Amino acid sequence: MLNIQKRQNGETTILDLEGNVIMGGGSAALREAIAQLVKDDQTNVLLNFQNVKYIDSSGTGEILSIVNLLNQNGGRLKLSNLPPKIEEVFTLSSILPILDIYDDEESALSK
Repeated sequence: MLNIQKRQNGETTILDLEGNVIMGGGSAALREAIAQLVKDDQTNVLLNFQNVKYIDSSGTGEILSIVNLLNQNGGRLKLSNLPPKIEEVFTLSSILPILDIYDDEESALSK
């Protein structure tokens, strides 16, 4: 299960994620949340991974899809507060260099 809380900071929409980004519930919930943001013309998105416990290959695929979708709509995806296990999954799946990752929310919002 993935809980998503939405908040706004200027032109950036921040999604606080809590739980697992996995096939089925987690990645589908994230996909729906991003689709709604794009529909509402909110395409600068920061995903806060601080409370994410696990991400699987479906979740990493979803992150790549989100990057492409936001880029196509003139936006940008940033990730912050990656737990070591999540960063390791991104490294092993070879998508880490593609992602815009920040240590914390403050540094992500300042760039």
